[in-house]
Amino acid sequence: MEHDDAYDAAQARIEAWFAARSWQPFAFQREVWQAFRAGESGLIHASTGTGKTYAAWLGPVAAALAAGPRAGIQVLWLTPLRALAADTAAALRAPLADLGLPWEVELRTGDTSQATRAKQRRNPPAALITTPESLSLLLSYEDAAARFGTLQAVIVDEWHELLSSRRGTQTELCLARLRALAPGLRTWGLSATLGNLDLALAALVGADPRVPARLVRGAVPREIAVETLLPETVERFPWAGHLGLRMLPQVLDVIYRSASTLVFTGTRAQTEIWYQALLEAAPDLVGQIALHHGSLEREQREWVEHAVRDGRLRAVVCTSSLDLGVDFAPVDTVVQIGSPHGIARLVQRAGRSGHRPGVASQLFCTPTNTLELVEFAAARDAVAAGTIEPRAPLDRPLDVLVQHLVTVALGGGFAPDAMRAEVRDTWSFRVLTDDEWLWALDFIRRGGQALRAYEDYQRVVEVDGRYTVTDPRIARRHRASIGTIVSDASIRVQFVRGGSLGMVDEGYVARLAPGDKFVFAGHVLEFIRVRDMICHVRAAKGDATVPRWGGGGRMAMSSQLARAVRARLHDARQGIFDGPEMLAVRGLLDVQRRWSRIPAEDELLIERFTTREGHHIALYPFAGRHAHEGLAAVLALRLSRRKPISFTIAVNDYGLELLAPVRAPIEDEPEEWYRLLDAVDLETDLAASLNAGELARRRFREIARVAGLVYQGYPGEKNAKQLQMSSSLIYDVFRQYDPANPLLALAQREVLSLQLDAGRIAAALNQITVGQIVITQPPRPTPLAFPLFVDRLRDTITSEKLADRVRRMQLALEKAAG
Repeated sequence: MEHDDAYDAAQARIEAWFAARSWQPFAFQREVWQAFRAGESGLIHASTGTGKTYAAWLGPVAAALAAGPRAGIQVLWLTPLRALAADTAAALRAPLADLGLPWEVELRTGDTSQATRAKQRRNPPAALITTPESLSLLLSYEDAAARFGTLQAVIVDEWHELLSSRRGTQTELCLARLRALAPGLRTWGLSATLGNLDLALAALVGADPRVPARLVRGAVPREIAVETLLPETVERFPWAGHLGLRMLPQVLDVIYRSASTLVFTGTRAQTEIWYQALLEAAPDLVGQIALHHGSLEREQREWVEHAVRDGRLRAVVCTSSLDLGVDFAPVDTVVQIGSPHGIARLVQRAGRSGHRPGVASQLFCTPTNTLELVEFAAARDAVAAGTIEPRAPLDRPLDVLVQHLVTVALGGGFAPDAMRAEVRDTWSFRVLTDDEWLWALDFIRRGGQALRAYEDYQRVVEVDGRYTVTDPRIARRHRASIGTIVSDASIRVQFVRGGSLGMVDEGYVARLAPGDKFVFAGHVLEFIRVRDMICHVRAAKGDATVPRWGGGGRMAMSSQLARAVRARLHDARQGIFDGPEMLAVRGLLDVQRRWSRIPAEDELLIERFTTREGHHIALYPFAGRHAHEGLAAVLALRLSRRKPISFTIAVNDYGLELLAPVRAPIEDEPEEWYRLLDAVDLETDLAASLNAGELARRRFREIARVAGLVYQGYPGEKNAKQLQMSSSLIYDVFRQYDPANPLLALAQREVLSLQLDAGRIAAALNQITVGQIVITQPPRPTPLAFPLFVDRLRDTITSEKLADRVRRMQLALEKAAG
């Protein structure tokens, strides 16, 4: 009763703190506080800017106010991006002094100095903000049990961003370890824009159904106003990127009408291009706009974030580097350049704006080709319906498990039986088999069947029934390699006389010759030389190229958005053109209808036509570009079995095209196509149609790095080519001497499930079997086929500019369309 009185008094102080700021706690915040008081864990699902942070934070604060100060770390706050840590720390510190709680809130990320780390070890703060990688590193020290034994709560921010990745699995394993070190620990996650909340909750709190956990839904989300910027002229034969910078005047108009704007692009290269174009078109904005992406130096990114928050910038051109967490209260509007490919991403980005009571989030969609107008109309429908994509945890990524076992062996060691139960408490490994567990133990002790002769792979030893690491060299190497983020090698870009600008891909720099110019970090730069893994440059002027990075540009349209697009096309087929976007594409769809057909929701449209280049087959399953790549390869294989024939393939999110010099050996009868598109033997045909062995070898590079089979080293020690050779060598050794190695099977499984999206191919084929197949023979490429036609030309045109040839083709088709 005495403790209840103290808790009630603490809660009253929190309510008073809200009232002093003219705030009123939301019902969901009070629900979380009461659940925390009752010892429960849970997941808070609420829109950006609606109070999730204080819902999670003030539960532990109230408990500390009621119980009195305690020594050691009380709250661990996990964030997916270390760039968010400083903003989170400021938000967490804000109420402490007013509430009279003498807690220190500190950061522990890769940017934390050695002196600060040493201080934290001697005198741990009450609340520590860190990343999954830094938490794994902390768990690798022998004092991990003492360091985290005092823990009362762990809060995982932006859980939806971690969930369906190796970082999510790493977080699951770390949470299971913390629950073992601190019995009674309460775990809370913060999430927005997520479709499968029950599964997300289970992955967060563990697989034990006896753990009390609840899903708390946040306040009613703010209104999201989605508006599309329409081009002055809408072309009936579009191609990817043909609008692009032609939409610059409309984007500038939004910037001038708003106090502050975030302009989101799909890639870092696109960010650099749009930033330069805005400066050239509006010199008066110099000093008022900036750019932000993950390859820039941390100092530059932080300056931009603070400048937006302080209202010193009119606009920032950015990538997904500003998708998460940071509460930019001054941002009025968001501009999305090109398709977001998913509904959740659109909602997430819209949520960056309008962080004021009663103010809607305002997002302007900017098409880079005409067909994206349909996508934007469909996305608005999905947002209004509350449709959000689900994200699922990974299924038993054994490379992450192996790394974690070595981490725990370093951090005081473990007993095998207790550790197996701890691992099975995670959702990702809840069905881990005994054989897989025994393999993992043998792999970290002896390197498995193929690597027993090499001391470097004998990382863990058994001492008195506990698995530990005793070799200091292995300990150093493991700690230097902890983490699951695997990216291409990067090289620092630095002025010959001056500061560093950031990082670009090693492969891009390798193609540069002295005197070549490129655009990076908002500057036109002249390449001088590469020395000691540093690309030396000087400022320059004139035309320049833009570095290309891997990433978002190849993202596939989600299934949910694809269904919404098909629904919009189905309406258009029935003569319903609702909204400005659909009215704008009416002419395009009219030509599609006259020459071929607008596909209904339950139809697979197949178009067969002939040009000077050969015979074309275009199919429109609307399954996303990754699935279409695999499906196109399977179709080409199956057709070639009927008669030897070679195909050239092109794909996009809507469909795929097969081009051959002679007519494909199949008649225009739906029954034949049903047989050809059967899902039976899909995985076998996928493996046969593609160089699956080479794809698995490339996938194995990431797995080998995470599992500790190759040592990436410190910057400058080993480049990407050397790393690939090391993992390729091990891949060949496993295939020859240990073909049953689970890591090989993992690589092959991930090629099918992640790279080729085999599950989505199978779903599309199964849908075709219960739907209708409609075959048309248009006289020439249709508006749906034209983007595929152009994408294939990108790889074949050499002496003629792509835009020039495409324009001539467009004019010819426009003339034919009348």
